[in-house]
Amino acid sequence: MRETGRTRLILALLLVVALGLITIDYRSGDDSPLNGLRTAGSAVFGPMERGTAAVARPIGDTISAISGAPAAQRRIRALEQQNQRLREQARAGQLNKEQAKQLDSMLHLAGLGRYRVVAAQVIAMRGRQGYEETVTLDAGSRDGVKPGQTVVTGDGLVGRVTTTGPSTATVLLLTDASSSVGGRLEGSQQIGVVQGTGNGGTSGRLRFEVLDSQAKLEKGQRIVSFGSHGGKPYVPGVPIGTVDRVEATPGSLTRTAVVSPFVRFTTLDVVGVVVSPPRSDPRDAVLPPKPSPSATPSGSPSATPSGSPSASPSASPSSLAASPGSGG
Repeated sequence: MRETGRTRLILALLLVVALGLITIDYRSGDDSPLNGLRTAGSAVFGPMERGTAAVARPIGDTISAISGAPAAQRRIRALEQQNQRLREQARAGQLNKEQAKQLDSMLHLAGLGRYRVVAAQVIAMRGRQGYEETVTLDAGSRDGVKPGQTVVTGDGLVGRVTTTGPSTATVLLLTDASSSVGGRLEGSQQIGVVQGTGNGGTSGRLRFEVLDSQAKLEKGQRIVSFGSHGGKPYVPGVPIGTVDRVEATPGSLTRTAVVSPFVRFTTLDVVGVVVSPPRSDPRDAVLPPKPSPSATPSGSPSATPSGSPSASPSASPSSLAASPGSGG
């Protein structure tokens, strides 16, 4: 008990002395009489503090890194997710712009041809060997789509509707081997039959058989749909393609050409289903203007073929109604 009391007394005295020295040193500032003592203490204990810090700092940094790792990982994951969302939004924005461009182009074609259309989007495609070449649309009977209707894009003829459900429709593509549509040569008005090759659009070619073996048939001529009775399954005047090569058919009563279609069947997206045919045949009015030959001097006659209208009719709001499909 006596040792314990003596120890406490010594500790109390040392504490009082320490507080006194701290007070004197603080109040004296730079003129403190303890400056020499502080300098001597720094000289003696400084190396020990630096050595201890050199050993303890890596350990402390390691402990901090370990303890902070989960939070850092969470921040990294959050930033990665944010970047992913931004990339998806950018892609969606670009996709929406492209779809809007396709829709505008399709409505422009419908306006020129006086076709009343329902806009739709391709949601599935089937076109492999042994299967019909078809696509599925997100518009169906609830949208006014029926079997036997023409399907177009802003570039031209896609095919015809074969079956419908309440909110979807199946379209047989023009490239299918069983597909055939009446075609007419621009300007000359010679008629024939355009047939699919059954290559899923990968070959990028159709076949056109003109009925008159004496008809002029050469590379560069453009073909539009001749049209069906009542506009089903094909309305008239829809661009089909351009003659790419004329095949030699000696002794045949018909002439055959290989045709490059205007539509890219492997990248179909926004289309239009013609729910009401035009009152009159637009003939060549829906075809885009032919580019003037680069060698044609200024002031020379236009390169527009004979028989083609000099100006395309403008779209009439009363003749064009585009409504989104059930899924669009």
